[in-house]
Amino acid sequence: MTERRSQKRRGSLEGLLEVSQTLTGGSDLRAALHRVLERLERDHGLLQAAVSALDPDTGETHIEASLGLGSDGKQATYKLGEGITGRVLESGKPIVVPAVSKEPLFLNRAFQGGRQPKEQSFVALPISLGKKAIGVLSASLPFDAHRDYEELTRHLGIVASMIAQAKVAERAIAEERQRLLEENSSLRQELKERYDLSNIIGTAGPMRLVYEQIAQVARTTTTVLIRGESGTGKELIAHAIHYSSTRAKRPFVKVSCAALPESLIESELFGHERGAFTGAQARKKGRFEAADGGTLFLDEIGDVNLATQIKLLRVLQEREFERVGGTEPIKANVRLVAATNKDLEAAMAEKTFRDDLYYRLNVFTIFVPPLRERKSDVMLLSDHFLTKYGRAHKKSIKRISTPAIDMLMSYHWPGNVRELENIIERAVLVCDGQVIHGHHLPPTLQTAEASGTEATASLDDAVEQLERDMILDALKSTRGNRAKAARLLQTTERILGYKVMKYEIDGERFKR
Repeated sequence: MTERRSQKRRGSLEGLLEVSQTLTGGSDLRAALHRVLERLERDHGLLQAAVSALDPDTGETHIEASLGLGSDGKQATYKLGEGITGRVLESGKPIVVPAVSKEPLFLNRAFQGGRQPKEQSFVALPISLGKKAIGVLSASLPFDAHRDYEELTRHLGIVASMIAQAKVAERAIAEERQRLLEENSSLRQELKERYDLSNIIGTAGPMRLVYEQIAQVARTTTTVLIRGESGTGKELIAHAIHYSSTRAKRPFVKVSCAALPESLIESELFGHERGAFTGAQARKKGRFEAADGGTLFLDEIGDVNLATQIKLLRVLQEREFERVGGTEPIKANVRLVAATNKDLEAAMAEKTFRDDLYYRLNVFTIFVPPLRERKSDVMLLSDHFLTKYGRAHKKSIKRISTPAIDMLMSYHWPGNVRELENIIERAVLVCDGQVIHGHHLPPTLQTAEASGTEATASLDDAVEQLERDMILDALKSTRGNRAKAARLLQTTERILGYKVMKYEIDGERFKR
């Protein structure tokens, strides 16, 4: 007798272990619930079984998984308090009916048809989260006057608890998936808005031509080569092309060719197989695969070495490539946009850039004008950056003074839009009022007229004026910290202190 109990207990534990593994296996929950009911059928000789879930909107149950039910039974529903199932939902407590023929509450909606002995028993247990029932595990069995219903209820109660936890996990996964989908959609929309063509600032003639070219090429699959000096906004143009194209919902992948060592660029672009070289512990996908269906932006393509240029040429010609160390060809469904600030024609003459690759890239070229050729856009860009960095640094700066505007307009901008952006951000940081003045701009923008230094002034006066302005800028940048300001000016703190006294500069007002 003891041996039989031991075997029964061992079988019960094995059954619970299988149920647990089934519910946590990561498969579809409905399919998992059906396998759980099949296991309960083997362990307890169930005739029919069902897992019902409460619909919070209708207040009725619907059957999620069943065993032995007919087509009508699978459609059965119960309201709170209705029948045995409804009572269990309402009370959150299990109900055992040893003989259903003697129980008037047993409605027999779902558990009908199929194998129906003369008499049967019915068990229903709540599937609960906390103290609230969210469903019911119910089952019918052949009537057995000697059945241990307490042991049966305990076993099925554990299974119902496992089902509840599986539902929690399923709900959490569904919510996380929905959150990620919404976040992904939101980020894509944010990127589209940020890099929309309307967000490129400039109304000068050369920029209007750029807008026309973007509109012409964006919705095609043509390879685009963007040319222009450093800091002119070539990446912004590449983004605008992608987010105005039919590939806008697919990836935009950027590769800065100059930033990658020659020994790594091929692996980064095309990926590598395990063991392709020392340190290649696993297969790795390259940027071409990451950009599948989307756009690959190769910035500073003029810096790519000749060996990689050959592989790029093959991708452009045949639309396929192999990973480093691999032999299997991989199709490249990628729209290529490249950019460079180099003189590619000179590079071809020097044999550092392949002629055939140049002609493959030079299908549709967009020249981005330098800022000195679009001076009318300087104030548009300045106002945009003033608003941007005023908001970022929580400062209420209303405008740029007329002398400062003159300084911005007369400067030649070798660093283009990037230099202008950096200068405006710096001015926002050092400005302690609501107006950007000339002394908030760096010494490189100072001119005799804009700084108030007359051309008739002596050389000593001019040097002193420049020295004073540089010390003021350094102290503003370091918030009055003389040691940091001295390092910034490449002098000693003692000499700086002497100059501060000489020019009667109040460094304390820059401290916050």
